[in-house]
Amino acid sequence: MAVAKTRAGGRWSESRFWGFLRSSLRRASVRWPPKADALRAARRAYKGPNKRRQYEYLCAECGGWFAGKEVEIDHIVPCGPLRSFGDLPGFCERLFVEQEGYQCICVGCHAEKTRKAKEQQKEDGK
Repeated sequence: MAVAKTRAGGRWSESRFWGFLRSSLRRASVRWPPKADALRAARRAYKGPNKRRQYEYLCAECGGWFAGKEVEIDHIVPCGPLRSFGDLPGFCERLFVEQEGYQCICVGCHAEKTRKAKEQQKEDGK
């Protein structure tokens, strides 16, 4: 069964449209200053043997210290779905939070948190 293409002059489905909008907003959030502030708040000067590394970052989940490319900034409260115009205000409010709404976590902890959230969504959807 073909999906109805109701957006962009009949070229996009509703799902494609909302995915595009969600992705565009997330890309814009990369430049949101409180996100950078949260990363700065989680760092300390690096004193190890690697002369090129300036800082290391504390993971809010496991408590380990990691290089900058090994950490990500995570929303403490997930942004949630964006599937309709009714979802837009809440999604934006949760996406563009102040510094306290973010946490610095290592890539491994972030992957585990995401996996658990996706499992929970599947259970809730049943």
